[in-house]
Amino acid sequence: MNMPQEAVKPKDRRRGEYPVHVEVPTRWADHDTYGHVNNAVHVVMLDSALNGWLMTASGVDIRTLQARGVVVHTELDYLRELKFPDVVTVGIGVSRKGRSSVTYDIALFTEGHDEPTATASFVHVYVDRETFTSVSIPAEIEAVLRRLVPET
Repeated sequence: MNMPQEAVKPKDRRRGEYPVHVEVPTRWADHDTYGHVNNAVHVVMLDSALNGWLMTASGVDIRTLQARGVVVHTELDYLRELKFPDVVTVGIGVSRKGRSSVTYDIALFTEGHDEPTATASFVHVYVDRETFTSVSIPAEIEAVLRRLVPET
């Protein structure tokens, strides 16, 4: 991905532009009183998909690393409703990676749609588990992030 935000707006990106796809089913309990998946569930879906993928792709239980990724910023734009029993495909890419932080570009897609239902920006800053001071991204995570950041 690694595109300047001005070049392509997240809502204009398509499913195929995201290098990683993770499926997350909606649940009956995700509905709110308005008859659609509650907005807070979107954040749970993207957080679960991202951290699940990091664990699967790296082969490491990220909860045991000395450095942990702490969410310091989240932005989410809702473009279309989600409803049960939609199966959501979470597209994951990286727009920026530094020494201790990574900004993920994430989009939620429903079956049969190439355009996103929602788009998100999600920032992890890696900190020491005990001191909470900024540290480098762990080597295990760095290795899998390379799949998401095109060579420049």
